Amino acid sequence: MPHVDINQPGRNAVHFEHWARAHSNELGIPVQSMQAYGNAARVMEVTNPACGISWTTLAGIGAIESWHGTYEGATINEHGQVEPPIRGIPLDGRPGIAEIPDTDGGELDGDTEFDRAMGPMQFIPSTWRIWGSDGNGNGHADPDNLEDATLSAARYLCASGVTSGTQ
Repeated sequence: MPHVDINQPGRNAVHFEHWARAHSNELGIPVQSMQAYGNAARVMEVTNPACGISWTTLAGIGAIESWHGTYEGATINEHGQVEPPIRGIPLDGRPGIAEIPDTDGGELDGDTEFDRAMGPMQFIPSTWRIWGSDGNGNGHADPDNLEDATLSAARYLCASGVTSGTQ
């Protein structure tokens, strides 16, 4: 993974494009997703080196949660935005499903009765409000932006002590 200076202005994920393109096809991971995973791992390497989260850990989560932002035909635009937004099922307490009554008035997940996991990394609204991060440098943390969601997941995992421990 390249050592990108994360303190430069703008979207740092674009600086991972050559690396992402070199590995995307063989790994079956979209270029934009690879860029987001690399960027988040690099940000954490610089800002929280003791964490040790790797891009592969983030890619594993992205694969399970949303098939790297492409679940049910969703696409990722050139700015990392996943379209249409990915939403999970209502967390309504049916057998095998946690019950989480609405925590955001439907503002983030579109459901005013129960929370739903949102975006390519599948955050519930209450967790997003704590850990949502601006991973693409536009001044706004958006759970439907792959770069924002991936950095948020990295920060959450590092704070929880759940990381791979290797780069």
